[in-house]
Amino acid sequence: MAKNKITIEDKPSAVQEQGVAIKPEEIISLQEALASKKRNVIGKEEVLKATQTLQKYKEGKANLEKRIIDNEQWYKLRHWECMRKEKKQEVEPTSAWLFNTIANKHADAMDNFPSPNILPREERDKTNAKMLSAILPVILDQNDFEKTYNDVWYYKLKSGTGVYGVFWDSSKLNGLGDISINKIDLINLFWESGITNIQKSRNVFHIELCDNDILEGMFPQLKGKLGNSSIELGKYVYDDTVDTDNKSAVIDWYYKKFQGGKTVLHYVKYVNDEVLFASENDPEYAERGFYDHGKYPFVFDVLFPMEGTPTGFGYIDIGKDPQTYIDRLGQAIMKNALTNAQPRYFIREDGKINEEEFADTNNTFVHVGGGLGEDALRPIESTGLGSIYVEILNNKIEELKETTGNRDVSTGGTGGVTAASGIAAMQEAGSKLSRDGNKQSYRSFRELTLIVVELIRQFYDTSRCFRIVGENGAEQFVQFSNAGITPQYQGNEFDVDMGYRVPLFDIEISAQKQSPYSKMAQNELALQFYSAGFFNPQMAEQSLTALDMMDFDRKEFVMQKIQQNGTMFQQMIMMQQQMLGMAMELDSIKGTNMAQMMAQQMQQMGVPVPMAQGNVAQKVDKTEALGGNEGSESSITENARKRVAESTSPT
Repeated sequence: MAKNKITIEDKPSAVQEQGVAIKPEEIISLQEALASKKRNVIGKEEVLKATQTLQKYKEGKANLEKRIIDNEQWYKLRHWECMRKEKKQEVEPTSAWLFNTIANKHADAMDNFPSPNILPREERDKTNAKMLSAILPVILDQNDFEKTYNDVWYYKLKSGTGVYGVFWDSSKLNGLGDISINKIDLINLFWESGITNIQKSRNVFHIELCDNDILEGMFPQLKGKLGNSSIELGKYVYDDTVDTDNKSAVIDWYYKKFQGGKTVLHYVKYVNDEVLFASENDPEYAERGFYDHGKYPFVFDVLFPMEGTPTGFGYIDIGKDPQTYIDRLGQAIMKNALTNAQPRYFIREDGKINEEEFADTNNTFVHVGGGLGEDALRPIESTGLGSIYVEILNNKIEELKETTGNRDVSTGGTGGVTAASGIAAMQEAGSKLSRDGNKQSYRSFRELTLIVVELIRQFYDTSRCFRIVGENGAEQFVQFSNAGITPQYQGNEFDVDMGYRVPLFDIEISAQKQSPYSKMAQNELALQFYSAGFFNPQMAEQSLTALDMMDFDRKEFVMQKIQQNGTMFQQMIMMQQQMLGMAMELDSIKGTNMAQMMAQQMQQMGVPVPMAQGNVAQKVDKTEALGGNEGSESSITENARKRVAESTSPT
């Protein structure tokens, strides 16, 4: 009997071979069950192995976590807690020179908040590119991206690396789903040690602590299986007491596999050893991967890069050493000042001076016992610090300013310069470090935008309504779906299957919010172009030649406008000349002078009159030379007659 026992692992053909009577629908049921069993490739054993890999990654970034936690203390001006080796001292001055550096760099970054512009790679994709350029700012605004950009920049300046997470959140919009962009804490993110590009890591883990009761409500299968977190995360030094009891670590595990001739990205969410979701267990994602773009959904924005790691270092790492000596020198100077400001005395033990009355400055009389000799009370002499120590302190402050690029001119100082042009030039030169940091952030923002476009391509299968800013700032409501940007079948040509075409786009990043100086310079340049006649359509060719030799922001846009104006002017000339020819034919039939009037208007506008209508032009020139219209008194004759009349009139 055991020989004829059928298990779910047996193939349907084996069922028939053993001669067991079974209905066709039961065979189908067995096939589905077998397929289901094969699809569940991620189970308890796999997540336990993944957790071991996670622990290994965590050990590899222990130094980074310690540095991030210490830098946060420096940012909060709690660096004496990192500097002191003993108990708290009486005098611990905390100057904010390093904090001011971070605040100034952050202000420069927010003055140049980025804005995306989508450019097509093929002519037929221009409409979709224009639509994406209009709806992307709406998607970013719905994610409150300006606040995320603000937070990531603070993190980047403090720790050297800011990280964006770009995900598809199926819970948004009442289950319709939408894109989610978040700031990621490096403490909660883990990757393979030794790589410099996060996309090269074999696995990437992201961990968040969640209350057990919330998890049990969302996933009933976890009830009774949760305890405290199995993963010990690095912790910041909080002012408040943060309770991590009765919380569990929810782990998002991303990994890449090569299957179907390409690298695909898979995703697993699990708690302890319980799998909540695995893309390889889902038939919809088993072959294609969770995200079609095949990238980890994390974008690193590095300030100062380092070899062997995708992270970098920030301004606190650069400035903490001079800031340490600034505060230690300040401590010594303040101690000396306090010591000299309050007189101290030597009192003999047998002097019999009432110390309480002597210490109380409100007492008019101080009692003493017996005679008061000269040596019974003597002031303690102290030596004041020389000016050299104050000079050393100031030199350390200047060193911090120089090494962090936070000189006075970059914070609004003029250095004694009074000319407006000189001040503007100094401020522009003083902000080159900030511009370099902004360019790196723009590169990261471009990568983020490309991922957003790919998520739109994959998930926007239903039309959505967007309120956009249309022509001349007018409000418009548009519908958009991924129908125009998904892979498109190109049909057959000469019995050859042309396959699918995927519309691709380029991203151009510009500053949505510019600094006051940048706006002033841009506006001044536009006024100079206007004064030079660059926008005169008759000078389009000369203007384009001059602009081709220049280099400034949005140069292509200005040249395009001038080219369009010049083309429209040429078209207008051709139309007017055609109308002039038609007017001449009409004049010859009806005896009117419409052609003459039209030619006169064309000459006043600077429009050349063609040679074919030369007789009309000559007639107009003759009329103007006589000072008026034909058949009337010329202006020359009229003026001469008036002068004669005035000279002969009685005084």
